[in-house]
Amino acid sequence: MEAATTLSGAAWGASQAERFRATRLLSEALVAPLSDADATVQSMPDASPAKWHLAHTTWFFETFLLRDHLPGYTRFDERWPFLFNSYYEAEGARHARAARGLLSRPSLDEVLAWRAHVDAALAPLLTRPELAPLIELGIQHEQQHQELLLTDIKHALWSNPLGPAYAPARGATQRSPSPSGWYEHPGGIARIGHGGEGFAFDNEGPSHRVLIEPFALADRLVTQRDWDAFIADGGYRTAAPWLSDGWAWVQREGIDAPLYWRQGESFMLEGWRVRDPDAPVTHISYYEADAFASWAGLRLPTEFEWEAIGQAHDARSGNQFDQGGAVSPAGGSTLFGDVWQWTRSAYLPYPRFRPAAGAVGEYNGKFMSGQFVLRGASCATPRGHSRASYRNFFYPHQRWQFTGLRLAKDL
Repeated sequence: MEAATTLSGAAWGASQAERFRATRLLSEALVAPLSDADATVQSMPDASPAKWHLAHTTWFFETFLLRDHLPGYTRFDERWPFLFNSYYEAEGARHARAARGLLSRPSLDEVLAWRAHVDAALAPLLTRPELAPLIELGIQHEQQHQELLLTDIKHALWSNPLGPAYAPARGATQRSPSPSGWYEHPGGIARIGHGGEGFAFDNEGPSHRVLIEPFALADRLVTQRDWDAFIADGGYRTAAPWLSDGWAWVQREGIDAPLYWRQGESFMLEGWRVRDPDAPVTHISYYEADAFASWAGLRLPTEFEWEAIGQAHDARSGNQFDQGGAVSPAGGSTLFGDVWQWTRSAYLPYPRFRPAAGAVGEYNGKFMSGQFVLRGASCATPRGHSRASYRNFFYPHQRWQFTGLRLAKDL
């Protein structure tokens, strides 16, 4: 189990069983550089301990596959479902989310032993065609938690006054700043949502038609250099570009820069580093993204506009996550990768949306309130996990994820 365990070799063009094993090994590789203490700490209620991510994804497979589909299976520990159920009301009571950092037991080694036990027990189920959709959901679910693992580890290490590094810095990528241009769209009726080929989460459908007015989407992400200009022009001190809730948030929380910024530096998984002005700005809230767009005399795209452009682009391109180790936004001209991009669209169900039956139906639909949609993929998104129809979503004040923005304008 090396920290450089790769996902890309098994992300596509491989059997489901191979992708299952590669995904499980990669999660463990991400935690390999951590001590038991590192893996137990919870730095804020929105984040979870690394150990909890490993355990929760294992709970998912043990509960929805082994318990329900392997006759005679006995749980590894009957007490642990209470600890590692996340939000599935149908599965009963669970430990409070904000108190996950108090779970000093089971130890990291015990969680890893549980994972090995579950993986071995799952082997006979990996060849059953009728279980393939549920297994695929489990794989995709664990890939989501791989991104959360990296962002939660980053927040935990940043919270330590020593600013420890998760992994050594990689060589710098030499590049020129991307020129600013636009993807133009003539408008009209567009088909939005997953079309039925391959895997998709329930919130990506049903596919439906929307009317789009002529618009243009920037062909590059907003950079840290752009954000420095916003700050220098009083962006965090002037109410005019801010939504009312956003301005109240800025004043209440004392916000004056993106998360992880300090004088000329930003905190990365490699520790504190000199900021790269040509790298995409990241770790910003919806409020900040919207304020910047207003300040620039432009706007955020709707999620439908973003998807209408994204359908013509390769979702596996750009700076995305391929193997264990540190990740950071690098910049480039691709639509996907580097940072999840805020849209101005509220996270709501599509026409004719119906959650699946049973506990797995609690996956996305129950969260369709008060959040905003992000599109694309980030440097921490496992390559092959995202697609043009993928709908990520967060509350407007949240910014510990790799979130950024791409501007839009009316034509």
